[in-house]
Amino acid sequence: ELVDRMVNATKNLDYEGIFVYTRGNNMDVMQILHKRDENGEREKLLTLTGHAREIIRNNDTVTCIFPDKQEVMVERSRTQGFTSRIPETIDLIAAYYDFSTIGEERVAGRDAWVVKITPKDEFRYGYQLWIDKQNYLLLKSEMQDDEGTSLETVMFTELQLLDSIEDERFLPSISGNEFTWHQFNQHVALDENNQGANYAWQVAWIPDGFRQNSPGDRISSNTDSSMDHMIFTDGISTVSIFIERLNNVNPINNGALNMGGVNVYSTTTGNFQVTAIGEVPQPTVIRMADSVVSNR
Repeated sequence: ELVDRMVNATKNLDYEGIFVYTRGNNMDVMQILHKRDENGEREKLLTLTGHAREIIRNNDTVTCIFPDKQEVMVERSRTQGFTSRIPETIDLIAAYYDFSTIGEERVAGRDAWVVKITPKDEFRYGYQLWIDKQNYLLLKSEMQDDEGTSLETVMFTELQLLDSIEDERFLPSISGNEFTWHQFNQHVALDENNQGANYAWQVAWIPDGFRQNSPGDRISSNTDSSMDHMIFTDGISTVSIFIERLNNVNPINNGALNMGGVNVYSTTTGNFQVTAIGEVPQPTVIRMADSVVSNR
């Protein structure tokens, strides 16, 4: 019930705040604006430290602006930050995680319940959530490995609930018209197994409970490059699969890489490079990437 109330509060209340996002040795401080009205859910994230980044979510459409790289990416996805740690529905993930309230603490000067989410298998990570006692907002989340070691932490340092937020505050501060744009274009429907039957690629092995969150996408840009993209989720953890034709320009960088709670693995199949990126243990992304087969 606590987590159900948190899901509802975090998605439906209007608020703004500052949070710290820590992964490995990296730390970002970000500002968040969140609003829900008759037009749906909107969110804006701004990095206050490190490389400039602006992320604007309008319901399921996310626009990421990278001024330093002069790039803009438009996709259908859950954005980074607090909402990426909100389970989609408790019923969906209850078969694969156990929930328990383990104590009370204070975060950002507010009293919170502490809820532990423990995976039932080795293919996903666990989580710990700090839920505001007064309004049920998520104040802090922590991704943990099977030994309870923190892999990634997102924590509010300032939080303010608002009666309303002006629409203008959700507009991008940079137009990005002169930037390189990368667009995720839907081009296939899902079959009864939640995979694209007519799609060029299929992931032959996925952990129990994971499903394809969206049909296969073709990422195109206003340059000549493109790649295929699939997203899989169990309702709280996400894995992305990218498939790109090899060329003689870019070097092949196969192998595994760890970045806090995110694992990356690249391999080749035929004339294509397959890369899996996920908030799951390394063996999971390796097994998924190695199972990618062509439907051609």
